[in-house]
Amino acid sequence: MTKRWTTFLAVFGAVMALSLLAMPMRAQEQNPTDTTPKPAASALPPLDTVGDEQPSPDQLLPDSRPLTGVQSPTLGRLESPHSYWEPGLQYSNTIQSTLPGEQSSGLSSTNYLAATVSLLEQWRSSQLALNYSGGGTFSTDKTLGNGYFHQLGATQSFQWTRWQVQFLDQFSYIPDSEFGFGGGTNLGLPGGGISPTAPQTGLSSGYQTLFTSEGPRYNNNFTTQVVYQLSPRASVNASGSYGILRFENSGSINDDNAGANVGYNYQLNREDTIGVQYGFNRYSYVGISQAIDDHVISVAYGKKITGRLALRLFGGPDITTFKVPIANVSRRTSGSGGGSVSYRFSRVDTSVSYNHGVTAGSGAFAGSETDSITGNASRQLTRVWRGQVNFGFARNRDIVSNAAAAGLATAFNSYFAGGGLSRPFGANANLSFAYSANIQTGGQASGCTVPGCGSSFTQHQITLNLQWHTRPLVLR
Repeated sequence: MTKRWTTFLAVFGAVMALSLLAMPMRAQEQNPTDTTPKPAASALPPLDTVGDEQPSPDQLLPDSRPLTGVQSPTLGRLESPHSYWEPGLQYSNTIQSTLPGEQSSGLSSTNYLAATVSLLEQWRSSQLALNYSGGGTFSTDKTLGNGYFHQLGATQSFQWTRWQVQFLDQFSYIPDSEFGFGGGTNLGLPGGGISPTAPQTGLSSGYQTLFTSEGPRYNNNFTTQVVYQLSPRASVNASGSYGILRFENSGSINDDNAGANVGYNYQLNREDTIGVQYGFNRYSYVGISQAIDDHVISVAYGKKITGRLALRLFGGPDITTFKVPIANVSRRTSGSGGGSVSYRFSRVDTSVSYNHGVTAGSGAFAGSETDSITGNASRQLTRVWRGQVNFGFARNRDIVSNAAAAGLATAFNSYFAGGGLSRPFGANANLSFAYSANIQTGGQASGCTVPGCGSSFTQHQITLNLQWHTRPLVLR
């Protein structure tokens, strides 16, 4: 047995043992004759939700994220009165049709066996939120083979009267593109999405938006953000970030991304906010002399109604410079912008986001112009069953080759669409299954070197996901 599998089994066994030990602790707490103080691993009562049912608006606190900040807006936040951790287990099976160039033909099956944990640690002026899931993958597809995957989201926040300082990190090591990963289940969320009060980082997950690049890949984004409240209505924020994308298989382009952002926000009234921001990103590539500096100035508008609506729109000019000139041109001017909206009806939750601008290239190009849109909707069908649909589209167009300068740029169109059902079993288990289709077209012109250029395909996936977790175990 290899060293990595020995390590994985040891960690997996430790989490499972701790999960089982939590059961008698919880049973002891529920004994009405027990008058001793609660131990350090006592269990929190469940939230007033049924299965995947979303929290009601009166349970939510206002979302305080700045309009021009690095995090996506939300409908609100849940607050826990305790520090706790919540371990669990997750099993997922995906049956998929094979892609062009893969060694297997017909259908293949990939199993994911993982441990999950969410942690919320609160102090007087700070909070640590952590969500992690990771384990082994076992595939009948010889191209994928057996391996492992990890997903981590961590946020450390400090809050004073006027100041807020945040450190955010989002990491993934997965066998496929993150664009649509998980097939409409919680497999694609760090920690399996089991804890509603330990928030996800809220960083953009659109770092790679095409399916062509094959094999496992590392993706990490570390961001620091500082927010200062100038007055009850006005605030400023500044952030710096550094990200990497690394592929294990040859043929794809590895890149680094260093960025900075400065923004000003002014609250017009209780619901509406306007802002202006400047953003800078530098994209560099391993083994390639090209580097791209991207400067964006945007105006922004946001509207928030706690538990009902979260809207953000932004746009402005985009100036891009190239370290290595393209057909004797070292600068281009274009536009950049996007938006996101989440809206909750009485029984339906919807969200859509769109972005247009220069990106690193998703492993296919040393710089691309990208349009991406993703959306989902879910509805409580019965007391226990919940249905959902999801979709995504991304277009990545090469901007750095001579073909691009001549108007013959390679471009990929990537789509995913699907839907599924989920239901809880008791307070600690959940079953979901979903169908998803991944479609890719384009890549016909020169300038693309990754496997799959010039081929169009449709991959069908059916995913079954089973989760089990303890109730939250109180730390204090």
